[in-house]
Amino acid sequence: MRKNFGAKPWVYPLPVLLVGTYDENGSADLMNAAWGGLYDENQVILCLSAGHKTTKNILKKKAFTVSFADVAHVTEADYVGIVSGNKEPDKVTKAGFHAMQSEFVDAPLIKELPMTLECRLVKQNEDGNIIGEIVNISADESILNGDGMIDPEKLSPLSFDPIRNVYVKMGETAGKAFSDGAALK
Repeated sequence: MRKNFGAKPWVYPLPVLLVGTYDENGSADLMNAAWGGLYDENQVILCLSAGHKTTKNILKKKAFTVSFADVAHVTEADYVGIVSGNKEPDKVTKAGFHAMQSEFVDAPLIKELPMTLECRLVKQNEDGNIIGEIVNISADESILNGDGMIDPEKLSPLSFDPIRNVYVKMGETAGKAFSDGAALK
């Protein structure tokens, strides 16, 4: 038997995305964005309200970064989501994060966050969503496997559970994509 819940914004997994920007004075800003993901092969989409400082910064600078929150920084990631950059201009520092300039876009990398998508603004669509082109992905060597690729178990990314309002640790391998299903052919 199944239980019906009606229309809800419940998707699993829902990555915890930390969006980094610079403002007009070159100060780093970072926000926790629950709604976002891949838009195309080399693009991301972010559903951000117009009032966010991050949205204003993206439209001014035409660039942003998207880092994946990890278990090691759950408190800091939550903090940058509950505190507005419009009210607390120094929230990146207060969170204990350190910003450094991306080599590829006019946006900050956060040293403590080991995996980041560096993006150039493509457009803001008719719904206000931000669409960006991924121009580079950078990863700290600490999360790479023996083949030099990103290891999700070492990254230990967070997922947001919108039903219970908790963060969930991701990363355990459950099967092989484009392979396990062949057993049913």
